[in-house]
Amino acid sequence: MEVDINEPETRVLTPLRFLRGLCCLLVLLSTAFVILVYCGFFTAVIVRLFSLHYSRKATAFFFGSWLALWPFLFEKINETKVVFSGEAVPANERVLIIANHRTEVDWMYLWDLALRKGRLGYVKYVLKSSLMKLPVFGWAFHILEFISVERKWEVDELRMRRMLSSFKNKKDPLWLAVFPEGTDFTEQKCIRSQKSASENGLPVLHHVLLPKTKGFVACLEELRGCLDAVYDITIGYKNRCPTFLDNAFGVAPSEVHIYVRRIAINDIPASEKMVGSWLIEAFFKKDKLLSDFNSQGCFPHQGTEGDLPTVSFLFNAFWVIIFTSICVYLTLFSSILFKVYISLVCAYLGSATYLNIRPSPVFTL
Repeated sequence: MEVDINEPETRVLTPLRFLRGLCCLLVLLSTAFVILVYCGFFTAVIVRLFSLHYSRKATAFFFGSWLALWPFLFEKINETKVVFSGEAVPANERVLIIANHRTEVDWMYLWDLALRKGRLGYVKYVLKSSLMKLPVFGWAFHILEFISVERKWEVDELRMRRMLSSFKNKKDPLWLAVFPEGTDFTEQKCIRSQKSASENGLPVLHHVLLPKTKGFVACLEELRGCLDAVYDITIGYKNRCPTFLDNAFGVAPSEVHIYVRRIAINDIPASEKMVGSWLIEAFFKKDKLLSDFNSQGCFPHQGTEGDLPTVSFLFNAFWVIIFTSICVYLTLFSSILFKVYISLVCAYLGSATYLNIRPSPVFTL
């Protein structure tokens, strides 16, 4: 019997679930703002003037603590079951991640895997430039060194390669995530993708879109010598694909299934044409995996990662909230200097994000 992952979810948005989700969103937004202005500016601007390596380590610590609140929301508060399948991957690799893009929150569930591998603060995404314009969150994306793109290669290539060239230091942990489809999956987009595939003699896919190869090729060309592997990740949802608010209020999903396939970097061809063919073949395999997932309700080889420990989750959430409370108190009820500092930092973060400004080290540490 076929299981439709798009059938209506059994959870309903009760008043209690709504209030709980609203409180979680307020906590996430307030803690994000505090981490940004009290920690992000110091680690990503001041420390960066002395050492790019230590700037990234400090940024990863503070923002990793904040990002861990999201898996806490998903897995502990909303009780979403996250099931990992496929291969168990090492904890300390520098990797390039390719994933299917089913809905607007796919990238958040990669945090669940990164947290288990101790790499949460080191995840960087290639994402559309409009997301950088989000207040507060866009500033965080900038500090975390996400690569923004216009989805026009003649505009994006130079900016993307410049950013990629700054990620070559093997001492800096790196999880760089790319969604080669370029947009989230819809039936209309799938029809257009299938038409393009037929016209160009390429595989006709039903559960993913035909991948765009240029960005992935550029990532490999710039970083091949300093990567350990490519993680090919396929995400499936039961019983329907969630929106951001579904996630926040715990309406959906009830289960997220993540299939991981590890490919050693030396097993991927070097020429641009062959890399493009390799990527299309990888998405053909994803299409088959998702077809089987729809009918069977799971990916093969389940259980490659365990549950996250509740105690450490609670401790992390506790210190982030206490730190936020202290900073808010100082801002509201302490010296006027704190208010001036916040105003100046917000002005800097807003302009630096808009103008894509990152300071270069001027001292040696």
